[in-house]
Amino acid sequence: MEVFLFSTFNGVLYGMLLFMLASGLTLIFSLMGVLNFAHASFFMLGAYFAYQISTYTGFWSALLVAPLIVGLVGALVERYGLRPVHRFGHVAELLFTFGLAFVMEEVIQMIWGKVPVPYDVPELLNVAAFEWRGLQYSAYRLFMLGVSVAIFVALFLFIAKTRVGLMIQAALSHPQMVQSLGHDVPTIFMWTFGFGCALAGIAGVIGGNVLGTEPSMAITLGPIVFVVIVIGGLGSLWGALIAALFIGIIDNLAITFDVSIYPLFALFGVAREAEGIMSDLVNLTSGGISPVLPYLMLVLMLIFRPRGLFGTRDV
Repeated sequence: MEVFLFSTFNGVLYGMLLFMLASGLTLIFSLMGVLNFAHASFFMLGAYFAYQISTYTGFWSALLVAPLIVGLVGALVERYGLRPVHRFGHVAELLFTFGLAFVMEEVIQMIWGKVPVPYDVPELLNVAAFEWRGLQYSAYRLFMLGVSVAIFVALFLFIAKTRVGLMIQAALSHPQMVQSLGHDVPTIFMWTFGFGCALAGIAGVIGGNVLGTEPSMAITLGPIVFVVIVIGGLGSLWGALIAALFIGIIDNLAITFDVSIYPLFALFGVAREAEGIMSDLVNLTSGGISPVLPYLMLVLMLIFRPRGLFGTRDV
């Protein structure tokens, strides 16, 4: 029972980290209509900036400064990259952000190299928060969970309850009206994009020292982020939260218990003694297929509910 509880808790933690990464992309898409393929690269930037800053001033200053730098970089990308491309349509935006992701990866490798950097958990939180039946849980993981929950609450209140959030939403649906009221719509979009990138930067700061800070981290997590927002529903903050938690918990439980999936084949009359490629398939375990489980869920969602759990439009 304790293994199940700890595995579920780890799944919630991983899911909340995915949500932090997906929340910025959800914000950008829901308020600006831009699907940013380079979003995970800003997550990577946050981790590397935090590593560099922490070598001089420590983790806590990096937690404050690194997301601000990432947000500024995102705002500059929108102003001098996305904005000129925007008039050519969504395909041009996708191609631009897709190419930007490769450029950012190469820049990271040129500056910090191709091997992982030693970005470690701060010593203050590198202790056990509690112990239950011989199993210890890290205080830093609880800190990550607390930051993730705080960001969700703050983001929800910002979008739904504040005047600035309502103005940003209005700028998307009625830009000319907002412009006529004296607001600079292009500047609103620029800082909205920067804010979404800063959210990815925060995820990089608190997740890079757990997941590992290396040049391929964006490629590893990038596809999962899109799975989260598609399953949750494009532009839905609640959907991104629920989808991220579901994926995180299922992935961790599948790896922890590593059960055989042969009973699924048995339902179709496939014998365990099957030969050839079928022999490999019937002997698979849940841990072996855990990397593809999110994508299987994505396929099922696209077949049976293309708009996602809480989306208002089809993919």
